[in-house]
Amino acid sequence: MGIYLAPLIFFFISFVFSMLGMGGSQLYIPILFWLGMDFKHEAIPLGMLLNVVNSSSAAFTYARKKLIEWKVGLPFGIFMVLFAPLGTWVNVSLPTKPVILVFALFTATAAILMLSGWKPKRGKLSYKGRFILGAIAGSILGFFAGLIGRGGGSFVVPLLYIAGLEPKTAAATSSIVVTFSGTSSFLSHIFTSATPNWTVWLLCVISVLSGSQLGSRFMAERLKHKAVKRVFGIVLLMVSGILIVKDVLLK
Repeated sequence: MGIYLAPLIFFFISFVFSMLGMGGSQLYIPILFWLGMDFKHEAIPLGMLLNVVNSSSAAFTYARKKLIEWKVGLPFGIFMVLFAPLGTWVNVSLPTKPVILVFALFTATAAILMLSGWKPKRGKLSYKGRFILGAIAGSILGFFAGLIGRGGGSFVVPLLYIAGLEPKTAAATSSIVVTFSGTSSFLSHIFTSATPNWTVWLLCVISVLSGSQLGSRFMAERLKHKAVKRVFGIVLLMVSGILIVKDVLLK
């Protein structure tokens, strides 16, 4: 019966993560596992589905508010989709602990930079520059996202911010990128090893959809840039801690 707590928990997670342009699979998957789901056949496929529901719902709201930088987001997302399967394939033979640790430390560094108030010099990128940024960064992060089984939002947002996007724009643009990569990961699982509990899946999808709509609307209409940076930095520190403890120290 503990698994039926998941929809309530995920409502609050999706509310916060939708404000940050992140799908939330970093928390969905371990929570589902801790509540009793099989990690490989149930927790990962459902976690990736919820990741897509959250990020795509948020992306819809941000697109209507004209907050998405499409010239960066589309190339980013497309190249993440292309290279994520390669990362998944390499995952079979390459140890994942060192990769997870590197990304966890990168995430913590990005969080500290944001919480410190550091602000990089911003310049207006040309169309060519935006495409090159999306292609190169999307390829690299898509590969590593596939390698460690994450949607990639933890790494996309700080990169977009450091590259010069405003916090709101970075979070909004990341939501479309995460939708691309998350869909690719989910489809690869659903057609191979997933064993859905349709009642739980439906309840979780409804919960995440509701939370992401509320969170994205709150961020788009009320939350200021400094508040986004503060919330984002705190959540990133939490995510990096989960990665290090769960996927490095305890495995």
